[in-house]
Amino acid sequence: MKQTKIGGQAVIEGVMMRGKKMYAMAVWKTDGTLEVEKTPLNGGLYTFRLFRVPIFRGMAAFLQSMVLGVKIIMRSAQLAGLEDEVEEEPGRLERFFQEKFGEKLADYLIYLSVAISLVFSIGLFFVLPVVIGNFFRPFLPGTWALGIVEGLLRLAIFLGYIYLISRMEEMQKVFRFHGAEHKTINCFEHEEELTVENVQKHTRLHKRCGTSFLIYVMLISMVVFFFVRVDTIWLRLVSRILLVPFVAGISYEVIMWAGRSENKLVQLISKPGFALQMFTTAEPGPREIEAAIAAMKGVLEDEPE
Repeated sequence: MKQTKIGGQAVIEGVMMRGKKMYAMAVWKTDGTLEVEKTPLNGGLYTFRLFRVPIFRGMAAFLQSMVLGVKIIMRSAQLAGLEDEVEEEPGRLERFFQEKFGEKLADYLIYLSVAISLVFSIGLFFVLPVVIGNFFRPFLPGTWALGIVEGLLRLAIFLGYIYLISRMEEMQKVFRFHGAEHKTINCFEHEEELTVENVQKHTRLHKRCGTSFLIYVMLISMVVFFFVRVDTIWLRLVSRILLVPFVAGISYEVIMWAGRSENKLVQLISKPGFALQMFTTAEPGPREIEAAIAAMKGVLEDEPE
């Protein structure tokens, strides 16, 4: 079985595949044609030596993947022609920002979106469990038990959030493209020709999926926070927030290790991620697979190694 670091993401009406130096995005347009766009990757945070060190490189990868994710979602909407359908005359505030920031406005909007997403995620999955868990404190034998309760609450909130998203009808199309992305990578790693028929027979689950990364964050945070025992709620809140990057870094190392190995321990560790991917992926049709294959071939054309 071939080992590869090629990853991907479902986008609006298509799939993105990412190599070491560039990424390719294949998007179905409103006229029924499939457009493939290639974009080079810059070094980003990896130009700093610190962010090439284990755990710290995971922090950089997590942040850069969020920025890239927002960027390609916005670009895929343009390629798909969805922005043309809702195009309106810009309001006074929008014109002000366009005049003030010019071409940089899109970049600032991406960073703002990432910042809002981070604040929302940390608030929902790390701050809220501490607040709710504090109500159980009088009934618990110590801070160690409080850490367990917080971890279980965090996991329950996360799973409930994923379940609610999976029930949204609009997300089912995205999940089919997500499934196509996994199937295509699995087909490539099994060294089979990238055809719709070959891709279709592979599993839609993959060890290096971002969904698995998120469940690792939830589970690893339970272990890390269990050993960080503080009495006051404010210190617990601060410690949880400050340790989020380190938990993300550890989770990244785990998922990268899992992607390189096939032993029984890896198979066991991968099961929670696989279970969650049953909600965040769906069986794709030929249309979704064609987009994933086109994106994969776009990367392989520039990075055949």
